[in-house]
Amino acid sequence: MDSFFLISLLVIGFIILFSSFFTVKQQTSAIIERFGKFHSIRNSGLHLKIPLIDKIVARVGLKIQQLDVIVETKTLDDVFVKLKVSVQYVVIREKVYEAFYQLEYPHEQITSYVFDVVRAEVPKMKLDDVFVKKDDIAIAVKTELQDAMLDYGYDIIKTLVTDIDPDAQVKEAMNRINASEREKIAAQFEGDAARILIVEKAKAEAESKRLQGQGIADQRREIARGLEESVEVLNKVGINSQEASALIVVTQHYDTLQSIGEETNTNLILLPNSPQAGSDMLNNMVASFTASNMIGESMKKKREDDEKGK
Repeated sequence: MDSFFLISLLVIGFIILFSSFFTVKQQTSAIIERFGKFHSIRNSGLHLKIPLIDKIVARVGLKIQQLDVIVETKTLDDVFVKLKVSVQYVVIREKVYEAFYQLEYPHEQITSYVFDVVRAEVPKMKLDDVFVKKDDIAIAVKTELQDAMLDYGYDIIKTLVTDIDPDAQVKEAMNRINASEREKIAAQFEGDAARILIVEKAKAEAESKRLQGQGIADQRREIARGLEESVEVLNKVGINSQEASALIVVTQHYDTLQSIGEETNTNLILLPNSPQAGSDMLNNMVASFTASNMIGESMKKKREDDEKGK
């Protein structure tokens, strides 16, 4: 019986001794109470406490935490929008007491401040400005939270507006506006491209006509030069200029008929094809020129006589 009692005392003593030691993990603080009253704060490492008297009531993490808050509010142009605000905060090591004893629900407290700031700032902005100035909203939230939560032992590291979600109909309307703007820009580019093509085509056609006219002028110049040389050659063999001209006209007349006969898809053309045709055409031309000159001289002489009579 005595041995059993001794063994029981040894076991109880071993349990009490073993329970006197405890460890605290890195980036963690343990809060010790003695008889229900705050006694001390222990940081990471191995520690000793009085069994059955001292009690670990909480272990407070000192790592950075993140709380995502979704706030629905209305903009200046009466558009309902949901904002997702991410708050990164940490318990200050020197203020673990305040963080544990003064604030029971930190998440609810932070959420309330985020709602208050967002619903005060966003209604001052239009929807487009909300997207542009989301960093300003985040800074305003951080400033408000920093001032409010510092006394409770919390430090606000950063606040981010991570999502802006307007009403579905508003998003659809915005997408249509963006699509219309892009179609307008595309139409402008297409119009500019078409105008450039028209201008370049006109320039090309003008250059083509210029070169074509230059070619025709060169061709006629060479024809005239060839006719002049032909007349000179015929004059050397005793043929006068009128006979030489008639011979050249006849030769060109038959060359033309030959060219027409070589084409399979030519239109019907009626030309005189008798041997005297060339000479007749030349004589008619000479007679026309002579008559025209005579008429011109007669009219000139008549005007001179009228002026003298006045």
